[in-house]
Amino acid sequence: MEDDPQFSELVWQAEVAIDNGIFPERIYQGSSGSYFVKNPGGKIVGVFKPKDEEPYGRLNPKWTKWMHKLCCPCCFGRSCLIPNQGYLSEAGASLVDSKIGLKIVPKTRVVKLVSETFNYLRIDRERSRLKRAITEQFPNLRFNRMGLPPKAGSFQLFVEGYKDADYWLRRFEQDPPPPHVMRKFQLQFERLVVLDYIIRNTDRGNDNWLIKYDSPSQQPPHADIDLRDPSEWRGAEVRIAAIDNGLAFPFKHPDSWRAYPYHWAWLPQAKQPFSHETKELVLPLLSDMNFVQELCDELHVLFKQDKGFDKGLFERQMSVMRGQVLNLTQALKDNKSPVQLVQMPAIQERVDVVPFLRLVPATLPAQVAFLLLVVRLHAARCISKNGDKFHLKLKISDINTTVCICM
Repeated sequence: MEDDPQFSELVWQAEVAIDNGIFPERIYQGSSGSYFVKNPGGKIVGVFKPKDEEPYGRLNPKWTKWMHKLCCPCCFGRSCLIPNQGYLSEAGASLVDSKIGLKIVPKTRVVKLVSETFNYLRIDRERSRLKRAITEQFPNLRFNRMGLPPKAGSFQLFVEGYKDADYWLRRFEQDPPPPHVMRKFQLQFERLVVLDYIIRNTDRGNDNWLIKYDSPSQQPPHADIDLRDPSEWRGAEVRIAAIDNGLAFPFKHPDSWRAYPYHWAWLPQAKQPFSHETKELVLPLLSDMNFVQELCDELHVLFKQDKGFDKGLFERQMSVMRGQVLNLTQALKDNKSPVQLVQMPAIQERVDVVPFLRLVPATLPAQVAFLLLVVRLHAARCISKNGDKFHLKLKISDINTTVCICM
């Protein structure tokens, strides 16, 4: 968080508040342990979701998932997702949002926090009490850690003034806002589609994304009411916040019997072709193979923080994401709508790692010629360089393949 002093300041305020007895408050909705985090003034500034309190985490305080695991193990979890990495998925969605410039995901980072209101093992609480009692009797005695162990998790900035999408969607259906407001909403909605499709969100209903609508606060004088366009009135704004991104970045596409569809695909906004504004924002970036590789590299830095990080599974996650990017890019070029996008056949790009020595002929002139070819391909953006590796895009029998040449 060294590059984001404002976010670091908010986390520091949360830590100060906890030290002063203003503890995070558990959110009782949902299927995992998540908490409203407050600043020293008692104002909610963020939502913290600890790794070990995720839906299938060992310290999840919600007993429903424990019953699910006990009574229905065949349907336990999501087979396409890596277990207990929801906190990385939350932060990864924020990273993708920021990288592309969608600006719909509240800023989310991985942090560590300690609070008595978090769910801990009884032995951890007893050990903490014992250490406190010992230091009270022997003040000169020091322990490496006095209190409870810190928990790693996702910290998402709290957004104010937003309501569940279901609420505003029903209101918009009964009492449609002015056309210019619906146009703004359409553009925001398309950004949600872009985000969810790229990260392959497996849990997007109309109850876990938010809408903020500020209706016109001041109407024109009564004498002018028939003469002025409503779009000239002051204050009509609509914004979308994409929260709950913890069940994304699968390492394979969902099975057909549990497809985890995007529920926004049934909305009327999903039937309209992607706008020119969305194409201008997204297409130049996603069409650049170097940009997509940079995005994968940044996600690698984020995901490898986890102690259980598996490079092979991560490559499969990125393989799914690259396939989603290819589909989205083609849909934008073909002037398709979001509902047509989700009907396109899923692509999982195959990644083959080929040692450089297997590709280069034995003779020195042939090696030089091969290297010159690699340089030309790199300049033509058919090939991208990442450290000591080259990534070459090929299409063999309608299968998109990335050949990784290790130098």
